[in-house]
Amino acid sequence: MPTLLAIWLFCVAFSAAAAVLHVGAHEQIKTIAEAARLAKDGDVVLIASGNYVGDVAVWTQRHLTIQGLNPRPVLHAAGQSAEGKAIWVIRNGDFNISNIEFRGARVADGNGAGIRFEQGKLHLTNCVFVDNQMGILTGNQPDTELAIERSLFAQAPRQKSPLPHLLYAGRIARLSVVGSRFHDGYFGHLLKSRARTSDIRYNWLVDGDSGSASYEADFPNGGAVTLVGNVLGQSKTTENHTLLAYGAEGGVWPQNRLQLVHNTFYNAAVLPARFLHVFADKLPRPPTLMTSNNLLVGAGVFTMNLPGDHQENHFAPASRLGNLAPMDFTLRPDTWLRESGKLDQ
Repeated sequence: MPTLLAIWLFCVAFSAAAAVLHVGAHEQIKTIAEAARLAKDGDVVLIASGNYVGDVAVWTQRHLTIQGLNPRPVLHAAGQSAEGKAIWVIRNGDFNISNIEFRGARVADGNGAGIRFEQGKLHLTNCVFVDNQMGILTGNQPDTELAIERSLFAQAPRQKSPLPHLLYAGRIARLSVVGSRFHDGYFGHLLKSRARTSDIRYNWLVDGDSGSASYEADFPNGGAVTLVGNVLGQSKTTENHTLLAYGAEGGVWPQNRLQLVHNTFYNAAVLPARFLHVFADKLPRPPTLMTSNNLLVGAGVFTMNLPGDHQENHFAPASRLGNLAPMDFTLRPDTWLRESGKLDQ
């Protein structure tokens, strides 16, 4: 009983101590940097609409919620960075961030990120990353988890070294990306993950007419990778005719498994694409591969000469889809492909 009482008193004290910090031009706290210094563990930081120019911050709390009010506040790096790394640096904590836009991150080493996430757990919802050298860049701590929902990553800057990636997850425990959009890369990849587990579902990774990315999705160290219900589209000016790469730099995880289900791959280039490239010779043992109900649009090869379980993957000309000018990937009503998939996945 004394133990339960102590826990209850701790929870009451913790709740009483938590605060809501309001940030904005008409608030007592004018800058995000000031809020980052004042916030305590468990607080909620509400950021008012507006443009925050050069207002960079390092967040050192262990637990924090940060929310942008509508219309979404926009953070412009404007040549500034936190610790020479990013607009925001998150040191090591459990963070929930929503409705914030990050633009124009540049640093001397070429890896300027909208968010540099070093360790902990980060859950992002409805955020935007535009024109950053790296949209999000993580550290390599094996207990780190990054979850992204309904967010946008776009417009990589025109630099070739180091390569600008719209999202770059290092050797962390888990990356999950759901319902998000990636477009307009430049020489780097739209999405790159070295995580032990990468779960990528219902996203739009379509480079677009003005993009010239390399891979649409890259998993250079293998791991347990699942892609379900995504659209991956390569531009006419792509820098690499592979859309999805797995294991290109060798394995580091005990399990190497790739599952692709209900995805659409689209090659807009004239030259044939390699929709999937598995570098099995660079992994310590053959990975487990499973592909099912994927649609391959345009010229290219998919699972040719790859071992594994491959079923009901279909090639189709672009004419079998809707109007691709606005990127309508809906199957036409009269196409036989509507009845070709398996339903027991």
